[in-house]
Amino acid sequence: MKVSIRKVEKKEQEQVLLECVSMTKEFEDIREYALMKGNQLTAYLDGKAYQILLGDVLYFEAVSEHVFAYMEEEVYHIKKRLYEVEQEYSGQKFVRASKSMVINLMQVESFRPALNGRFYARMKNGEDIIISRQYAKAVKQKLLGEAI
Repeated sequence: MKVSIRKVEKKEQEQVLLECVSMTKEFEDIREYALMKGNQLTAYLDGKAYQILLGDVLYFEAVSEHVFAYMEEEVYHIKKRLYEVEQEYSGQKFVRASKSMVINLMQVESFRPALNGRFYARMKNGEDIIISRQYAKAVKQKLLGEAI
């Protein structure tokens, strides 16, 4: 595979161009990664609004009536419901892992089995997330690029 980079004058001209014989899983992963890296969402920390990169989010977690975006070192509050996060970002390697959590598969370092049909996802920050039995099949299908 050949990789080329061309300098442009303006930010609006930036793009990622993929040329392939057919859309394989590898090219689809590259496409999803590029789309995710450009996306930002508004998040709140200590009463201030920030624009954070979607690709840097490890996972979203619902606690009581609030949803939080967990980053490498910070935890931000976002003003969305967990089901909205799941629907909005499902095409970008985010998948429901449990009743209260949506994880970013691009931030998973490894998986390992747990008891009773569950398994652990080790995130790139070293944190272990439990994938519940109810969502394990959907996570596996998303990893393998199969239709859910």
